[in-house]
Amino acid sequence: MNMTRQEFEHIAAQLRQKVLKISTQFFSSRDDAEDAAQETMVQLWRYCEHIDSSRNIEALAVRVAKNCCVSMYRHQQHQTTTADIDILAHNHQEPSASPQQQLEAKDTQRMLDESLALLKPRERELFDLRAVMGLSNDEISSQTGIPKTSIAPMVSAARKKVLAELIKRMKQ
Repeated sequence: MNMTRQEFEHIAAQLRQKVLKISTQFFSSRDDAEDAAQETMVQLWRYCEHIDSSRNIEALAVRVAKNCCVSMYRHQQHQTTTADIDILAHNHQEPSASPQQQLEAKDTQRMLDESLALLKPRERELFDLRAVMGLSNDEISSQTGIPKTSIAPMVSAARKKVLAELIKRMKQ
C-alpha cells in the first residue's frame, strides 16, 4: 500500500532530524547540511505517494540523503573549479600589490597562458568567448555557427583541459 501525504507529514519531523544528522556528518558547513536535508525532504515529498508504506522509510530517507549530499558536493566542486578558471582568465594585476603578489600573479598568468596554448583553436575560441568575454551560449552559437546544444559541453571540455594542465603545472 502506498503512503499518503498525511502519513508522510506525520513522520516528516523524525525523518528530517535523521537526514539532517547525515548531512551534517557529510558537510562541514551547517548551511550546506541544511540545504541537503531540505532537498532530501523535497524529493521524498514529491515521491511519497509512490513509496510503499510497509517498507522502511528511514532507510529510503538515508539513501536519498546520501545521494543528495554527494550530488551537492559534486556540483560545488564543479562550480568552484569553473569559477576559479574564469577568475584566472579575468585576472588583472593590481598596481598596489606587493612585489611577492605581483610575482605570483605573473607566474599564475604564465601558467594559464601556457595551459590555454595547449587547447585546439576552436576550444580556445569558445573558452575565450565564454570565460573572458562572458558571452552566453546563444551568443556564442550565433557568432560561431556551432549548435547551441554543443556549446556547453565543448566549453566544459576546454575548462577541464585547462584545469588539469594548471594542476599539473602547479604540482611541479
